[in-house]
Amino acid sequence: MGWCACFDGGNKQRRREEDRLASAEARARAAEAAQKRQEEFEKSAAGRAARAQLQAMNKQSAAPDKGEPVLKWSMG
Repeated sequence: MGWCACFDGGNKQRRREEDRLASAEARARAAEAAQKRQEEFEKSAAGRAARAQLQAMNKQSAAPDKGEPVLKWSMG
């Protein structure tokens, strides 16, 4: 005897909802773990060195260029 397809629809829908909730929980845990790793990196010596390097690069790029541009555009 065959079952009506409408009886299985509830199971599929419930399973989909459970999968959606599990995925949301997994994403939340992954985001928390990434945040914790980021904080630990920023406290480490490597993190401090990376931050110092970025600050130095930003200072250098903020300084006005004096001289000719490296590339010149010519339509001729």
